[in-house]
Amino acid sequence: MPRVIFYTAATLNGFLATEDDSLDWLFAVPGGDGEGSGTEGFPAFLEGIGVLVQGSRTYEWVLRHEDLIAHPEKWPGYYGARPSWVFTTRELPAVEGADIRFASGRVIDAWPAIAAAAGDRDVWVVGGGDLVGQFDDAGLLDELRISLAPATLPAGKPLLPRSLGPERLHLQSVRQNGQFAELVYTVSRVTPPEARE
Repeated sequence: MPRVIFYTAATLNGFLATEDDSLDWLFAVPGGDGEGSGTEGFPAFLEGIGVLVQGSRTYEWVLRHEDLIAHPEKWPGYYGARPSWVFTTRELPAVEGADIRFASGRVIDAWPAIAAAAGDRDVWVVGGGDLVGQFDDAGLLDELRISLAPATLPAGKPLLPRSLGPERLHLQSVRQNGQFAELVYTVSRVTPPEARE
């Protein structure tokens, strides 16, 4: 079964984005634009990924920021031919030529198709924090890979709006990556409530 990994950047005080879903704070950090020191290990990480999963707000931000509807040729340069699940309750445009699969409802219901598509590679939950929380609620979250940026926000979208204590989070590595501090934790899975009945 593939591992589920949440790989993201966050502010020092634990926000993924501003309250209006902006990532301008990240792009102000040297290397935060994906072109520099903040992403040195990213190509190797992406090689091990079979499927991307993201929420609708993350997907919409990527569409806007990269102008992907007008320039769909950019998508494979970032993500290759990997299928990408987008969890949403709304109608959203698909990037032409990209393998985008829209899903609604519970993560656990979509999991068999996601796992089958990933094959012997891992699943990358790109964002957002609540979607990651839903994977954990379903007993499917295996790893947190967080790059802490030298920035803070007064408020915003939280990294992971769930309670995960030290009995479940196990630090595997800490390293400096340019201006970022990358922390990798394995997550002890929990049995979801419906599986206990």
